[in-house]
Amino acid sequence: MTDVKVDLKDPFFQRIHNMQDRAQLDSLYTFFRNPNPTYRYLAASAFGSVKGTDTVALLTAIDSLAILLKDEVVEVRTAAAYALGQIGKQKAEPLLLQSFERSDTAGIYKKSNRAILEAVGKCGTPETLKLLSTITTYQSKDTLLLEGQAYGIYRFMLRDITAKEGTNRMISLAANTTYPEPVRYVAAHYLARARNLSLDSLAAEPFISVINNERNPNIRMVLATALGKAKTLTAMNALLQLYNREEDYRVRVHILRALNNFPYEQVHTTALRALRDPRVPVATTASRYFIERGIAKDATSYWRLAKDTLFWQVAVDLYGAALRYLPVYQSEYRDAINYELRRRYVQAISPYHKAAILKALSEWGWNFRFIHREGMAAKHPAVTTAAVEALAYLCQPAQYNRFFGSSRAVAKEMAIYLQQAVQSGDPGRIAVAAGALRIPERNFRTQLDSLNFLQKTLTNLKLPKEIETYNEVQQTLDFFAGRTFQARKPEFNHPIDWTVFNNLSPEPKVILRTKRGDLTIRLLPDIAPGSVVNFVKLAKDGFFDGKNFHRVVPNFVIQGGCPRGDGYGSLDYSIRSELVQVYYDREGYVGMASAGPHTEGTQFFITHSPTPHLDGNYTIFGRVTEGMNVVHELIIGEVIEKVLIQ
Repeated sequence: MTDVKVDLKDPFFQRIHNMQDRAQLDSLYTFFRNPNPTYRYLAASAFGSVKGTDTVALLTAIDSLAILLKDEVVEVRTAAAYALGQIGKQKAEPLLLQSFERSDTAGIYKKSNRAILEAVGKCGTPETLKLLSTITTYQSKDTLLLEGQAYGIYRFMLRDITAKEGTNRMISLAANTTYPEPVRYVAAHYLARARNLSLDSLAAEPFISVINNERNPNIRMVLATALGKAKTLTAMNALLQLYNREEDYRVRVHILRALNNFPYEQVHTTALRALRDPRVPVATTASRYFIERGIAKDATSYWRLAKDTLFWQVAVDLYGAALRYLPVYQSEYRDAINYELRRRYVQAISPYHKAAILKALSEWGWNFRFIHREGMAAKHPAVTTAAVEALAYLCQPAQYNRFFGSSRAVAKEMAIYLQQAVQSGDPGRIAVAAGALRIPERNFRTQLDSLNFLQKTLTNLKLPKEIETYNEVQQTLDFFAGRTFQARKPEFNHPIDWTVFNNLSPEPKVILRTKRGDLTIRLLPDIAPGSVVNFVKLAKDGFFDGKNFHRVVPNFVIQGGCPRGDGYGSLDYSIRSELVQVYYDREGYVGMASAGPHTEGTQFFITHSPTPHLDGNYTIFGRVTEGMNVVHELIIGEVIEKVLIQ
């Protein structure tokens, strides 16, 4: 028997997933020598999802998984390699390298070899990165091996391990159009995402021609980001020209972000035009440009633009930019801007509009009392949490020093406000305030009479529902005590209800209804049964009906399912992460939002484009098959009208 065949209703499929769910590693080992390769495959795959398990137990698992690297079935080898990479311990590196089939002339083991190369990137040493990067024998037809090399170098980078050899290899892979698109896509993401990477003019030149002729927007968008790192006149002109003819809004978003690397005087007119782009993600990216890169002499022009007929999020950003860059001596203008923003706050209907205004007001530090007062009085969690976020922003060194200098009186007042937020009992306010109290430069410990309020709050938080907030408070207590923080992990508390599948079609789908149109999502129970069961039960109970998409990041994700509407909400249980070898390599994947391993609950997100940095960290349980145009149109605050199971 050599075929792997997954059957949801197979009792052993369910049994293995239950063991995975409970992190019963010893029980999973019993399937490693099972004659059925499907069970060996499932048991090995389960170890890819047990992040957060006891380190000693995971180290013990490495030796057992290594045996499966020589399994007669390639799918089993591949699952074992992936799991070893997910465990992420250096102990696995030599075992992976020893299992690489170097003499695989027939190509039988290309799939498992690919998985080994990627896994090494998750656990290997810098020396191995250099060896991996200097492999040049793979030809364009060797798609899987090239993918393994590219993903391996990329995974090293996500661990902040880079080498000149790796960067050079990714440049050659991304710029050479004879290589397969999946390989070039990963290489381009490396160049776009790697920190402290600055492409010199020689490295950047090939990308200009490539971008101009690239048909795949998923590659074009990240190459634009990478080209922005060149910071040369040639690169800037190429990006400006590309923007003028680009039709895909997602690429325009990336170009606008890349323009942050160039002189304001030479690129700001493009950002000004983009403020009126009919696609909201483009317009809001442009407005963020002026917050991040604006200048004093144009501050009043941002104010004038904010009065125009622009989307509210764009207008609020421009008000914020005006406050940030307005010279101190122009107090009359500043008073007028503050007045207009406060009036807009009162008139705003959407809590997300109000939340954005409070954050814009924080660009003038002396608004902090108004922000605190309104936040305390607000009813919607999106507003109350945003108020504390605005205060936390003002506690950061750059902002605090700009407005308040060394004022101990303001520090004391801020400490009182943050303490009140922690004592509010509201998980959003508590989490943000606890994080702000840890800002070293503020030395808030000297402003607090006692830490008892933190300990009392910690005791009163409900687990696992408020695990994210719990960890923020615990981290603050450890910070003040000089202790090393270790995040608390939720214990298993919510078994998979397998009876749900009795009434589902073999390929279950859901219809997510919004005022902009419907989305059809194909669920993936064969790879994430627990998450699918959770989503289906919530949908049948009407849980999602009326909930907002509370988070929208241009050309990244839309996120919804929070019962509070601010990202800090959940129900009184958590489900487990399901991190099998699937990839966020296209638009429209539906994943579970989390605050760490096994903290998932009700919140989910949908991707606008490929997001490989999420691979192996966030459960994928569905994919949009119809209605991606709706996903691209949804804005923050949009309502989920209904979720229907088909």
